[in-house]
Formats: sequence, structure tokens, C-alpha cells
Amino acid sequence: MITYKQSGVNIDEAEKLVRKIKPLAKQTFNKNVLSEIGFFGGFYDAKFPGYRNPVLVSSVDGVGTKVKIAIEMDKHDTIGQDLVNHCVNDIGVGGAVPLFFLDYYACGRLNASVAAKVVKGLSKACNENGLALIGGETAEMPGVYADRDYDLAGTIVGVVDKKSVIDGKKVRKGDVLIGVASTGLHTNGYSLARKTLLSEYRVDSYVEELGTTAGQALLRTHRSYLKVMQSVRKKFTVRGMVHVTGGGIEGNTVRVIREPMKFEVFWENWEVPPLFRMIQKIGRVPDGDARRALNMGVGLILIVPANEADALLSFLKAMREKAFIVGEVIR
Repeated sequence: MITYKQSGVNIDEAEKLVRKIKPLAKQTFNKNVLSEIGFFGGFYDAKFPGYRNPVLVSSVDGVGTKVKIAIEMDKHDTIGQDLVNHCVNDIGVGGAVPLFFLDYYACGRLNASVAAKVVKGLSKACNENGLALIGGETAEMPGVYADRDYDLAGTIVGVVDKKSVIDGKKVRKGDVLIGVASTGLHTNGYSLARKTLLSEYRVDSYVEELGTTAGQALLRTHRSYLKVMQSVRKKFTVRGMVHVTGGGIEGNTVRVIREPMKFEVFWENWEVPPLFRMIQKIGRVPDGDARRALNMGVGLILIVPANEADALLSFLKAMREKAFIVGEVIR
């Protein structure tokens, strides 16, 4: 006789996890959330006062092999923040305000303590961004994942008034691309980073050039730009916004600046942070590959008319943001 637990799936541990995460999720609930954690679906009241023509915006993403760093360092409380902030930025560049979030956690052997730390990060970022962690799914899959391994993905839903959608259609020749600094690799390029940086350093090795350990530098949280995007839109003519993720600056900007418009990136206009330079140097990574895989220190790009660029840079500086001109729209 073989029990389900003997086959590698521990339902008791899953129920223990639900008890741990219920209060974390409830911290993010607002009056629109109509269901409890543990029901078959998440219910959200779809009334949007103040929106004349509300449009729902959704996105789904994961954190990639950054989870390998978290597992190796046994530090799991920030990986959830990475995921939520990434998704918030993805819908935010279209003008959307986040409403609710759902996560998917898959693992080889469920450890309720580890999973709860991951959800703690999800809850923290949801609170910071003003959205509800309305539900999720946990899957224990021995044979697919090694015992300590796990993966994390999530779906976000937000709303924007149709007249306020930002899709790049108003971009014009001469517009300026203003970059806002990233906090590190964010959630992209970790396969390259692990193959290069961790070929020379352990995660607990202190690296002089980085001023911290290799692991801490790689695990820096993918930041949310929601406050920046919302503040800038109130004061400036924002014709396009770009969340710099996989594909780099050029690969993501081309999704907003479309034919017949083109753009030029001024690569020498900002100092690439040491972490990116080290990855390139250790792995002898060509510029083209690095610029496609990594954000090179730029996490968000704002596209504005040239006559507003200086004022926007001053505004961002007053917000204590590191910002610089990264390019220009050309024909």
C-alpha cells in the first residue's frame, strides 16, 4: 500500500501553509474583495467609480532563475516582492492602476515555512502598491522539481480609463527618452548572471566592487515604479512608457515606438552600474548580448516632448530618483 504522502505529496503541509498565509493575504484586502482565501476562485467587485470607460488590463509573469539565488541563499522573503513589482510595472506603463493579484507557487517538496516567506513578500508588495492578493495556487510536484526547488509566477489585473491608455501612438519625432535607474538586474538575465558572476564568486563571497556579497547584489529587489509613473503623468505629457525587462532597452522600447518611428539610444549617457560591468567582464559578454539580456541600469523609460525633458529631469531629481536622457525618437 502506498499513501499519497509516500508518493511525495504532503497535504498536511499544504493545509499548514494555508493557515500561515491567510492572515498575510487578508492584510491586502479592500472593500472590493468579496471572497476568502481558500475558496475556488477570487471574487472582486467590478465597480469603478471615477472611470467613465474602464478598461481592464492584465499581465502574467514569473521571476525566472532568480529563484535559484533565493534558494541558494535560503532567503525567500523578497522574491515575492520581485514578482508583484514586475507585474505592477508591466501594466503601469500602459496607464493602469493595479487592482488584484494571484500567485502560483510550484515546488518539489512543500516546505510551509519557506512558502510562507515567499507569500510574505507578495503581501508586502501588494500592500505597497495598493492591490489585493486575492488568491493563488500551490502545487507540490515531486519528480518535476528537486526537493528544495520551487518556481513562482503570478497574474495581475488593473484598470485604466480608455481615454487615459498610454500605448505609444502619440509618440512624435524629436521626443526624448528619459531613463529612471533600476535597482539591479530586476528579474531578467539571471541565467547569464549566474553563469558568469557565480563562476568566480560564491553567493556569500564579499565583492569589493559591489560593496556587498555576490548573492545580495543579485537578490536586490525588482522595484516598483508605480509612484513615479503616477506622479509624472499628472504634470507632464507622457507619450509612452517602457518597462525594461527581458530584451533590454531596445527590445522593449520597440514595443512602444513603432514604425515608421525609430529611436536612437545614447549608450554613453549614463554610467552602467558595477554589477553589469562585472558580468560582462568575467564572461567576456559582447555588448550586444549584454544589452539584450540585461537592463544595463535602466528600469523605466518615459517618453516626453523635448521641451518638457529638462523639467521632468528636475522633477525626478526632486523625487530622489536617478534619471538621465537615454535616447531620442527619430524618423
